Amino acid sequence: MYVQPYVFFNGRCQEALDYYTDKLGAQVTFKMLYKEAPPDAHNPPRPELADKIMHASIRQGSTVWMASDGTCDPAGGSMNGFSLSLTADDAPSAEKYFNALADGGHVMFPFQPTFWSKGFGMVVDRFGLSWMVGVPEDA
Repeated sequence: MYVQPYVFFNGRCQEALDYYTDKLGAQVTFKMLYKEAPPDAHNPPRPELADKIMHASIRQGSTVWMASDGTCDPAGGSMNGFSLSLTADDAPSAEKYFNALADGGHVMFPFQPTFWSKGFGMVVDRFGLSWMVGVPEDA
């Protein structure tokens, strides 16, 4: 058994995927728009969702996570209550990823050496997703 994060971007999923692909080397391995889903007479999608992402799978290093635009609810709040933890192979790579995520975001804990890591930082990116970026203790 394993657990995978599933992140809802409330209408900004394609923008987020483009950003993570460019800045973090993520690979979108599957993407389906709402208009590409089989018809469901009992649950028809709202027309304004047609070109939004219903489901995507993303490979980032050895991890696969999933994403969606969700329901694109204008009253939907920001993401909270969790963080994605990105573990890089070395401190320079971790700092590069941290800085990319901090661009347009909000640094919660600056990237720096800590007692448990040669480099660690916490940031909320421009999409409201919280990240903990670090290096393994033995790297």
